[in-house]
Formats: sequence, structure tokens, C-alpha cells
Amino acid sequence: MLLIAALRSAATYLAVSLYVAILGPIGMLLAVAVGWQGLLYVLGHGGVRLGLALSGIRYRVAGAEHLPLGRAAVYCANHQSNVDPPLLFAALHPRMHILFKAEINAIPILARGFRLGGFIPVDRRNKEAALRSIEAGAASIRSGNSFLIFPEGTRSRTAELLPFKKGGFIMAIKAQAPIVPIAVQGGRDAMRKGSAIIRPVTVSIRVGEPIETAGFALDDRAALIARVRERMVALLALGPVGS
Repeated sequence: MLLIAALRSAATYLAVSLYVAILGPIGMLLAVAVGWQGLLYVLGHGGVRLGLALSGIRYRVAGAEHLPLGRAAVYCANHQSNVDPPLLFAALHPRMHILFKAEINAIPILARGFRLGGFIPVDRRNKEAALRSIEAGAASIRSGNSFLIFPEGTRSRTAELLPFKKGGFIMAIKAQAPIVPIAVQGGRDAMRKGSAIIRPVTVSIRVGEPIETAGFALDDRAALIARVRERMVALLALGPVGS
């Protein structure tokens, strides 16, 4: 089974890399030349679904009725593995924006496509740059875009949530946008931290009721973080969807 997973992983990396290398420049050219930004999302979803199909990863969603697709929101998820961002990008919203780690700038085609799509890089090593990213994110939300954040900042090696960083919550408060708690389970089984092998599993995604931030001030961020964390813990306690 491990050998099969390794072979499927290699096929996934190769196919997705070729997909990005070939279609990425075409999509970016059209996005710049004729302002067709939506094409980048179509291509992004196509690349994710290609990767999921080749690696054998499936997902189930519970609570989809809570997704506020008609308004901008901040989707707040726990982080178990590298499959979480692309999986949630495809599963939750047709045009989900993401705060991404500045290290991805080392992959020029991908980073350029992210920026053209409205994704925002965050350099946590540079406080001033990180604050500018939060301001840019809040402005983007006010203009109608939804964002995905991982408040733990890195992948947890256990089932326990790591401490939450405050940047994404400040962004939501500044934009007065609701926060949607998301609980992911199974991601760690799909791809363990430190391993490049992607295992074929079914990932569970639970969506909680949005938590409004209207009327919250920046001084209220600690209470907001505690409330969102409590909601996510409760969602995780329900176990995987369909279990």
C-alpha cells in the first residue's frame, strides 16, 4: 500500500507541476491582457481536482448550509497537513482568497498566479510587512472577497489545536466580516508532517455557523479568538463526517 501511495504521489506531483507550468502562464497572460481574473480560479480548481483525483483524496462536507456565499467572510480552519489549503480552496467557495506564506514566492509561477488572483502573501518574520498584509486583506474583504486563514500558523502534529495567531482576526474585525469556523479531520492521515507521500483517504470538513464581528473593536480580539476557538473545538469533538 505504501508503494502504491508513493507512486500515486509521484504522479500527482508531476501532473500538477506540468499543469501549473503549462496552463499557469496562459491564465496569467489572459488575466493581465483582458482582465479575466476568474479564469485563474477556474484553472486553480482544475489543478486541485486533478491532484485530488490522482492522489485518491476525497472529502465530505457537513454544515454546508452555513457557508455565507452571498457575502464576504473569513473562513477559519485548523491546520493538519499540506492538503488542507488546496482542499478547502476547492470545497468551500468558488473564489476563495488565501493569505499565503511569503516562502511561496520562491515558486515564481505559482506566486505570480496567487497575486494576480488576489491572494495576499504574509511574511511573519517582518512585523511591518505582516501588518500591511492584514490591512490589504481587510480592504479586499470590504470589496467583497472572502479569505481562508489558518490561525495556528503551522501544521499541528497532534489532534490538539495550537495557539491562535491574531492577524486573521484583526483582519476580520477591521472589515467587520463574519468568521466561519471550519474543522478539518483526516488531513494528517493524508499527508503527515515531514513526509512527501500523499495517502488516499477521505477528509472530513465541518462548517460551523458564522460568528459575526459587527460591533467588535480591536480590543475585543482576544474574546473573539476564544469564541472561535471554542466553536472549532466543538466541531472537532463531533468527529469525522459520516462516522
